[in-house]
Amino acid sequence: MNKNDWDPELYLKFGRERIQPSIDLVNRIHIDNPSKIIDIGCGPGNSTQILVQKWPDAEITGVDNSPAMIERAGKDYTGQNWRLLDAGKDEIEGKYDIVFSNATIQWIPDHPGLLRKFCNLLSDKGKIAVQIPQFWDMPVGKAIRKTASDSSWISVTGGVSDVFTIHDYSFYYDNLSELNLSVDIWETDYYHILDSHLSILEMIRSTGLRPYLDMLETDADRQCFEEMVLKEMVKVYPLQKDGKVLFPFKRLFFIAYK
Repeated sequence: MNKNDWDPELYLKFGRERIQPSIDLVNRIHIDNPSKIIDIGCGPGNSTQILVQKWPDAEITGVDNSPAMIERAGKDYTGQNWRLLDAGKDEIEGKYDIVFSNATIQWIPDHPGLLRKFCNLLSDKGKIAVQIPQFWDMPVGKAIRKTASDSSWISVTGGVSDVFTIHDYSFYYDNLSELNLSVDIWETDYYHILDSHLSILEMIRSTGLRPYLDMLETDADRQCFEEMVLKEMVKVYPLQKDGKVLFPFKRLFFIAYK
């Protein structure tokens, strides 16, 4: 696996925490008998299965730009449609009753253009359903940014946060409304109960922390960077009386439809 590719095993280590937003988003999509669905940023295919279970008769295609994730999805869910594709750059053919994307578009720039692209994929009564982690609104995001701006790392990691594209609810409402779409939009905080601060680090290592670690040349540097992030997290996430740590995770959802 390429150093800069995703690690499906590490990602799925916290599969239960990651899949619940997909369940909640799917449960808010009200549509009768969709025939074609696309899951943009399907990862290892675990969230796609929520769509499969809800609409077993639909033709569902999962796309992702990670070879490792698509390979894992193909191994775990044989007989389903998986495609290696970069939704931010590649053309997507066809029309879909549901354009679904869970915790993906923060990795894709130009969200006004991306939303237009999603809109153009919709069938006559199609719906766009998206979930976006609000990573920089969370203490963990601030801890990573603070560490990345430290004099020890800034020459290497100072601009890494630019790989993320995250806007607030007002931005998405305005852009979707300009496309003449009706919009349902909401936010949810998920309180993950984790064993320790190290568990928080392990959970974000495969996602929000990954591009920073990828910029560092040695294992020693990566370990030192993680230790600094961990120290910051200890300050902002107190231990509970039973020794567990509550890790609130803020997520923005929207469903847009014609």
